[in-house]
Amino acid sequence: MQEKNVLRTIKEYILITLGILIYTCGWTIFLTPNNMFGGGVSGISAIIQYATGIKMGYTYFVINAILLVISLFIIGPSFGIKTVYAIFLASFCLNIEQTLIPAQIIQDFALSNGKLMCAIIGGSMAGLGIGMSISQGGSSGGTDIIALIITKYRNISPGKVILLIDVFIIASSLLVPSFTADGQPLQFVDKFITAVYGMIIVTVCGNIADIYLAGSKQSVQLFILTHKHEAVADMIARDFHRGVTVLDGQGWYTKRVTSVLMVLTRKTDVNLLLRAIKRIDPEAFISISSVTGVYGKGFDSIKDKKS
Repeated sequence: MQEKNVLRTIKEYILITLGILIYTCGWTIFLTPNNMFGGGVSGISAIIQYATGIKMGYTYFVINAILLVISLFIIGPSFGIKTVYAIFLASFCLNIEQTLIPAQIIQDFALSNGKLMCAIIGGSMAGLGIGMSISQGGSSGGTDIIALIITKYRNISPGKVILLIDVFIIASSLLVPSFTADGQPLQFVDKFITAVYGMIIVTVCGNIADIYLAGSKQSVQLFILTHKHEAVADMIARDFHRGVTVLDGQGWYTKRVTSVLMVLTRKTDVNLLLRAIKRIDPEAFISISSVTGVYGKGFDSIKDKKS
């Protein structure tokens, strides 16, 4: 069990690292070269970089450090440890990638494809990175922390919370002076167009984050007909830590009384579970169906309003 916990922790940090790299590359390659900004702390950091020249990583770290202290008291230390790692990594990557990534790559992949395409690709990469981080109990920081605090007490998707906050930040950016990379001030019309692109970015980002999180948490229901139902049920409870309900059934054709196992589990565990069942009973009859929501121990909890 201890070995499994270590392997699971390693897997979580690998996925968080990959998510942060995707997130920061989306900003460094597609968004900041086009003078674009999204929502959240990264959007604020981008606005400050365009106005003052201070690299995103520094502002990103300072603001997130403040939010992190708040989250430690509400979400807990386990979340905080992973988020500290994610914030340090994201802050470092946002600074170093602007130096390491060759200008030719940015020109070929981003600038030559137009701002609309960059907004879609950059927003998609940011959303994917956020989704990967949140699914492993971490976060890329910023409005992700605020979203997880709210969703701790409300049945609302993190993507929608992030979207609402980001819209407010982008709208307020119209009041902040902004400059291009060569020091030329942006006119209000240009800022307005950039804000529209920012709305596209946060919309794509929020939806991609929701799609990824929905896929990683999707549950399935299995009905298993097997003559070795006791061995299969014991294996599922012991190895997969899932509850098993035994139903009485009768085959109409054979008139034989049988036991039917009903199991609810995550979609990501299905392939392993099927192989384990096949090892016990290769002739087992199994049906699988997707379910829209599962609430209870081992799955999602029904969140109630708290004071």
